[in-house]
Amino acid sequence: MSDPIPLRTGAALLTATVDELAQRAPAIVAAAAGQMRGIRLGLGFHDGSRALLSVRHSRLVVEHPADGVEAADPDVEVVFDNRALNLLFDLQHRPADQALPDSLDTRGPREQVLAVWRAFSLLAQRAAGLRSVQELWRSYRDDAPAPWGERADEDEPPGPAESTSGWEGMDYLLRRRPQDAPGGDEPELVGGTVVTRPRLLWDGRGSSPWWHESPVHDADLVATMAACRARTGEAMEAFVPYREPRAELYDLMRLYPARQGKGLRPTLTIAACAAFGGRPEDAVRAAAALELFHNGFLVHDDIADESTHRRGLPTLHEEHGIGLAVNCGDGLNLLAVDAILSNLDTLGLARTLALIHEAIHMCRESVEGQAMELGWIHKHVVPAEDEAYFTMSTKKTGWYTCISPCRIGAVCGGVTDPALLGRFDEAFRLIGIAFQIQDDILNLVGQEELYGKEPLGDLLEGKRTVMLIHLFRTMAEAERSRMQEILRRPRSAKAQQDAEEILDAMRRHGSIDYAVDLAASLADEGITRFEEDLAVIPENEGKAVLRQIAHYVTTRLL
Repeated sequence: MSDPIPLRTGAALLTATVDELAQRAPAIVAAAAGQMRGIRLGLGFHDGSRALLSVRHSRLVVEHPADGVEAADPDVEVVFDNRALNLLFDLQHRPADQALPDSLDTRGPREQVLAVWRAFSLLAQRAAGLRSVQELWRSYRDDAPAPWGERADEDEPPGPAESTSGWEGMDYLLRRRPQDAPGGDEPELVGGTVVTRPRLLWDGRGSSPWWHESPVHDADLVATMAACRARTGEAMEAFVPYREPRAELYDLMRLYPARQGKGLRPTLTIAACAAFGGRPEDAVRAAAALELFHNGFLVHDDIADESTHRRGLPTLHEEHGIGLAVNCGDGLNLLAVDAILSNLDTLGLARTLALIHEAIHMCRESVEGQAMELGWIHKHVVPAEDEAYFTMSTKKTGWYTCISPCRIGAVCGGVTDPALLGRFDEAFRLIGIAFQIQDDILNLVGQEELYGKEPLGDLLEGKRTVMLIHLFRTMAEAERSRMQEILRRPRSAKAQQDAEEILDAMRRHGSIDYAVDLAASLADEGITRFEEDLAVIPENEGKAVLRQIAHYVTTRLL
């Protein structure tokens, strides 16, 4: 998105909230998008700001009409005034009680209005408990106090029967009682024994639980991945010895994994362990082993692909030479085996043997997938169908990125039944393919500083991506011959303009748009399989994190 709008307007707050949720709780965004699919919602706020909210695949997209330029007509329009905005978090009351006369103006077909209402109720119920969302709204209320009334003195104690929020608008809500409460000002009796008082979800400083709790748990994905990545990094560090030769081996083995990625694999491993009732700490060594294997693969992969950059820095062989890089990759794989075996002391023989079996299976799949891709490049072959890419991608990256971390984490949690472990396979196969297609797209159109690799590196390396396969299927023979001639050249003989020529052809033939739609379709199918196949796992915090990662693929910005 372009320059951020100051957080002093309702439209700016909406944008910031959607962006925050897309990063931290993608499952919530996807659920809301499911309710609003196909609806364009126009929103007007008390301060005169406006926004248009729509759904693209499973993402919520906020647009701001430019000054003097009208956006396409929305299907539903909602306009808030000060009182309506005050009631936004007050879900103790019935919707009819919230929509005050002359305060909340809603226009549109009945079914679409109800769909929008369901989407926003879901967002409020499941998103308002996130600390980052609370901070956004607190910042907005501090920066734009007009709708909330004057803020009371922080040091002035509230009077009798007064609210403790300090905001006039919110104090009004806190003093209200449900219309059907017996005895006027008396609290409502539930079942004759439990006393409840009307309250806000958020009192301006902190959140409180819902009187009707949603059965779906949510998790802050950004915070969770950061914690899992940090804990796994500490464990990895512990496995690298401080001994000679340091400069030529152990320092490299220590520094390369320090270029940490998002923390996807450690989070999946630890979350799967917790989902089956295991202690998160029981999965840390296995997560460290996965990351050590992964980094060893990357060092060797970069050499095979002649890559120049990884995670924003020069690849190991570019900086230290091929010989030292190959040896460092071998050493990282050796340390990964050591990390797996270290679980004997904490998890016992049976689970450690199961971990060894899973690790061997993962490595075998990875080398087979790498062989498939290198074979296509060596033989100058571009597969005719997407299924060939699906098989290669699942083997090369899907197993060690998505499927194996889940299975290994479940083993750490005590699961060794092959049938139960297999419940992860299809859901995360589909999610893994979608994730890899998106990574391939980002290499073509993403920002280098965010993606961490050289721009168009996949085209220079001759990677057989979905976009390339689609291009070769759709373009005319004369153009195909030209593209084939470029692909046949070794990496050292390709120039940036060659990669840009292929990219231009992909854009003209709709190959990138095709890949975006394909990734979205695969991700949606994976989400469906996740809910079906993993219904055996009870709703808990570990499963909540797994669900957020699954939905992360559907809400990821491209």
